[in-house]
Amino acid sequence: MSESESKQDHTLTNRQGHPITDNQSIRTVGSRGPSTLENYDFLEKITHFDRERTPERVVHARGAGAHGVFEAYGKVGGEPVSKYTRAKLFQEKGKTTPVFVRFSTVIGGTGSPETLRDPRGFAVKFYTEDGNWDLVGNNLKIFFIRDAMKFPDMVHAFKNDPVTNLPDMERFFDFVSNSPEALHMITFIFSPWGIPANYRQMQGSGVNTYKWVNDKGEGVLVKYHWEPLKQGIKNLTQREADEIQATNFNHATQDLYEAIERGDYPEWELCVQIMSDDDHPELDFDPLDATKLWPTDKFPFLPVGKMTLNRNPTNYFAEVEQSAFGTGVLVDGLDFSDDKLLQGRTFSYSDTQRYRVGANYLQLPINAPNTPVATNQEGGQMLYKVDRPDPHVNYEPSTIGGLDEAPKKAKDHEPYVQGNVVRQKIERQNDYKQAGERYRLFEDWEREELISNLVGNLSTCRKKIQDDMVSHLTQCDPDYGERVRKGLEAAMAGMKAGGKDGMEAGGELGVMHPGAADVAAQKGHPAEPY
Repeated sequence: MSESESKQDHTLTNRQGHPITDNQSIRTVGSRGPSTLENYDFLEKITHFDRERTPERVVHARGAGAHGVFEAYGKVGGEPVSKYTRAKLFQEKGKTTPVFVRFSTVIGGTGSPETLRDPRGFAVKFYTEDGNWDLVGNNLKIFFIRDAMKFPDMVHAFKNDPVTNLPDMERFFDFVSNSPEALHMITFIFSPWGIPANYRQMQGSGVNTYKWVNDKGEGVLVKYHWEPLKQGIKNLTQREADEIQATNFNHATQDLYEAIERGDYPEWELCVQIMSDDDHPELDFDPLDATKLWPTDKFPFLPVGKMTLNRNPTNYFAEVEQSAFGTGVLVDGLDFSDDKLLQGRTFSYSDTQRYRVGANYLQLPINAPNTPVATNQEGGQMLYKVDRPDPHVNYEPSTIGGLDEAPKKAKDHEPYVQGNVVRQKIERQNDYKQAGERYRLFEDWEREELISNLVGNLSTCRKKIQDDMVSHLTQCDPDYGERVRKGLEAAMAGMKAGGKDGMEAGGELGVMHPGAADVAAQKGHPAEPY
């Protein structure tokens, strides 16, 4: 490299490549006078600055990310993985696939603390030889709702009040008390599981039910789970979260970045649960219900590979903020189930990215596959290359140089579907059983934390909502409802007396309050996958 070339590498230019000789002053009439319209360098600089941020994600706005690699085991439950799926990334032991992962909080905005009581997003982009696969999920294995029709209402209820722009737990519990399917999720959220200690030490899950398809076109239902390996699982009590937030509300992003920088690469094992593709009448819930866990004694966790995150982004905006995921991004051998929530997410997620980042968001390096791309798509904001060999022929079929359909190499999966087109709820809802089971599985200190957090937040709600929640929780487990009822009576009596009764607790979604009760944090943290 010549001396002039070396100097040019460090010379400030505008986006047209023009050297900038003065980056401190705009052009004016005299040193004090009005500026002139021909301030091209300033106009380019300031107008780009005005557009530096894409619209914030409605949910999952606050996030961190990292690059890594997925290594396949080649087996599932001691059998060749090809018995269940023909997806190439799983077939060979030791086969590696590059990945990018984005972790996030859900309800809070981009500047919100990472200590909030909230689900955490866990989205993985696999850059496979057949194109990209996005496994989009959360740290918890279930969700608040089972039907995508309810999703906008759920988010509206959990977000700030549209008039005051303040979080309001009465709105939150008003929605939950009228949606008992959410009881299982709030039992997790208001326990220590509702605040992961950081992104490295939390589980991940695809939440929804998908399918695996083999070479014969046969399909099975599958759920995906990420289990931390060497770093283990750690969650926070409300008091611990308050203490961290008082000094650092970027702690999870910092923890992930610094761990990778020092070579302490976090690892997760990808496990699947497999179920035959039918109604399973022996279960007391519908297996496609996203508010339910599949019992591990009947459908065990089967390891299929390991993911290691080993490289930090070189630019947060270009890689983490512009990364875009969608539940519909599947490769051959992977398919959709009839999960109602998944069906809605599959449209909504990619549609959100087209609005937020732009119609050509898949041409950005962080989102582009590592395989050749050839489409007849045209135009749109920020198109910077044409994805076809003949730029003149943007249609198909063609005999003059256009693109051709790919040959089929395996039998399509053809699920059997029959029935009237209706608007109906699923039949086996069973909204209370698994929430009660989870309550009873918690250790004593976890139950105490759960009750404290629920009481602290329900105490801000009107009595009708309190009574409805107690009724629901009692149907989950009589002790569960009774302890919340007694806690509310004590809290309300304390409020009437104008004092504090020691039961106040924080942690509503999107905001934190000080004064959370200490419930034996020294007893340790949950360390077993649930």
